[in-house]
Amino acid sequence: MVLDVGFWVVAVVAVASGAAVFIVDSMARATYALALSFIAVGVAVLMLRQDYVGVITILMMVMEMAVMAVYMVMFMGMNPALMPMSMVHDNRRAVGAAVATFVVLGAGALLIPWPTRRGAPPADPTRALGEALMGPHMLAMVVISPVMVATIVAGVVLAAHRTRYDRFGDDLRRRPARDPRRGGVGR
Repeated sequence: MVLDVGFWVVAVVAVASGAAVFIVDSMARATYALALSFIAVGVAVLMLRQDYVGVITILMMVMEMAVMAVYMVMFMGMNPALMPMSMVHDNRRAVGAAVATFVVLGAGALLIPWPTRRGAPPADPTRALGEALMGPHMLAMVVISPVMVATIVAGVVLAAHRTRYDRFGDDLRRRPARDPRRGGVGR
């Protein structure tokens, strides 16, 4: 009973925070709402006893949202939570596409003849799922992941030839900003 109630609570949190992505008025708030939605989905998956997928979902999505927030702060040069904006574009077509997608996927789920199970489930479904997803490539992914992070950081460092510290000084108090090119923040 407690597990059932907990599952429905995290399901409601996942849907509500997913909807909040389109209701809030800034990119940072939308990022945090999306992170909360993915965490709730990960917890729901954990409650279904799929530990590997649940933990990977939580870790991957939290890190993705953290990187997104860092990029927003880095490239916007200020707190993006203070910049109101609409997260909905072309609302009429978006709703139409969402309804059409739901109808097609729902019809597919109801009308397709599902196969019957052959064999028995594995003794450890989490291990079997992990091996099916990664197979012999786990070591390669463990090695490649830090290289990918280093590549992202190096790319950002090389792409940002001037930062807020170049324009505003080490203590960020230089006014007006010293922009090396006209038309920048300090004009």
